[in-house]
Amino acid sequence: MRIHATVAAVSGALVLSAFVVPSAHAADSAHSSYRAAVAKVQEAARAASGRTVFTGSTGAVDGVPYDLDANFSDIKVNGGKAIAVGTTKHVTVPVTYTLTHGADVDITADDFLNGPYLYKGSFDAPDNSLFGDAPGTCTPTSATVASCKGDIDIYPADPDWELLNSDAGAWKAAGLAIAYNGEDTDPSKVGVADQGGFISPNIQRYSKLTANAAPEPVKKGKTVTVIGKLSRANWEDNAYHGYTGQSVQLEFRKNNSSTYTSVKTIKTDSKGNLKTTTTAKVDGYFRYRFAGTSTTPPVNATSDYVDVR
Repeated sequence: MRIHATVAAVSGALVLSAFVVPSAHAADSAHSSYRAAVAKVQEAARAASGRTVFTGSTGAVDGVPYDLDANFSDIKVNGGKAIAVGTTKHVTVPVTYTLTHGADVDITADDFLNGPYLYKGSFDAPDNSLFGDAPGTCTPTSATVASCKGDIDIYPADPDWELLNSDAGAWKAAGLAIAYNGEDTDPSKVGVADQGGFISPNIQRYSKLTANAAPEPVKKGKTVTVIGKLSRANWEDNAYHGYTGQSVQLEFRKNNSSTYTSVKTIKTDSKGNLKTTTTAKVDGYFRYRFAGTSTTPPVNATSDYVDVR
């Protein structure tokens, strides 16, 4: 869901409807109910208060959630590795973090929920946000500190939680905690901690690369033609399209060797296609290798064997 922070006033009915414990806290709930509920709480809290930061005390305000005494730290997303997302497959991104809270905050309560999320753009007005299907789980390490883990769940083909091609690249990580305190009618008795600005690896459009060398077999000294194609996921039509104007290495590995050497660098055409020639010298394997960009992961084509006679 493309979440946009709102600072305009909202009606009391909307605020109250947001602060209902999400049914996704139950094991048999649909995958989207928890993340939809927490996103709604976040947006309603920001709109009602005109604030985006919910850490530290600002004093009680009627109809507005109070600042929960909880802070996030040491957020680590996907082990620091880039997150490659294709066109249809559900991607689960593991996150670990530390939750520090006041002595009066019961993180073991059934209606205390917390978890990580990712956002694109600014924390105050994100272009997009990605949550998990379920809240994070925490193990107390002291009376006020807990070691936690959670997931970010990405469904590229789900129109309700869309990714646009422009979303590829840099994101930030954040943590959101909600203490309902047994309350579902008075938002001012619900605590919210919402904290962003943490490092996250890039989210990238999954890439594919092919290579086919011909003729096979070929006489020594004759020309080998290697064709291929570099494509990447398009999140807006859920298909793969050629990645144009990209530098790709043609590599060769001798038979019975484990090492590839660079033959030449060429660029993809307007449809992502590759075509080049080289001279046949010895038996071995040709492949293309793409080093990747900030929006697209590196990829190696499956090698193609050529018998030189």
